[in-house]
Amino acid sequence: MIAAGGTDSPPARAAMEELCRAYWYPLYVYARRRGNRAHDAQDHTQEFLAGLLQHNRFARLSRERGRFRSYLLGAFQHFLAGQWDRARAQKRGGGQPVLSWDELQAEERFALEPASDETPERNFDQRWALSLMEAALARLRAEHADTGKLPQFERLELFLSTEGNRAEYDRAAQDLNLTPGAVPVSVHRLRQRYAEIVRSEVAQTVATPADLEAELHHLFTLQP
Repeated sequence: MIAAGGTDSPPARAAMEELCRAYWYPLYVYARRRGNRAHDAQDHTQEFLAGLLQHNRFARLSRERGRFRSYLLGAFQHFLAGQWDRARAQKRGGGQPVLSWDELQAEERFALEPASDETPERNFDQRWALSLMEAALARLRAEHADTGKLPQFERLELFLSTEGNRAEYDRAAQDLNLTPGAVPVSVHRLRQRYAEIVRSEVAQTVATPADLEAELHHLFTLQP
């Protein structure tokens, strides 16, 4: 994640664009929770990300800067504070779009967000944590697809978040043509690997091992 900063080479720009696509939604949720209408939230998020790419502001990031989450939210808050001052004087939406809102269905996703009495900052952190977990799950799925084990992953995925009982494990064993004892072992390994990938995803957004432990503790005490 921090490695996205640096030169304006094609690989660096591709990494920055990947970051934008991975973490646009927590920013959008923050803007909406701040009271922005859907169109304004889209404009603000788009312009903020476009500015990061155009001016290579990711290059300011280094492993001494700490948590990428905090940096990104702070930068977005600073951007929004300036946005109010120039909103009437300057047309928005100039430059090359970073995101396709029709493709992302931003407001459709936001409409599914539960009602919340939390602060916009806490909403941002909660959605950030979920985005990390979604990215980790996608990596885990891809690993199983690459090794020809996607059907097994899809059958056992539900046990990542729920404890299965004996009857559920037996049914899964029948579906996968495995012995009953093989399913708990497979689920244990699946959970271990998922935890490793989640840890890897978070590690890309922090500066030091101490930051990693603190960030993990913070993010995974956020969920209700």
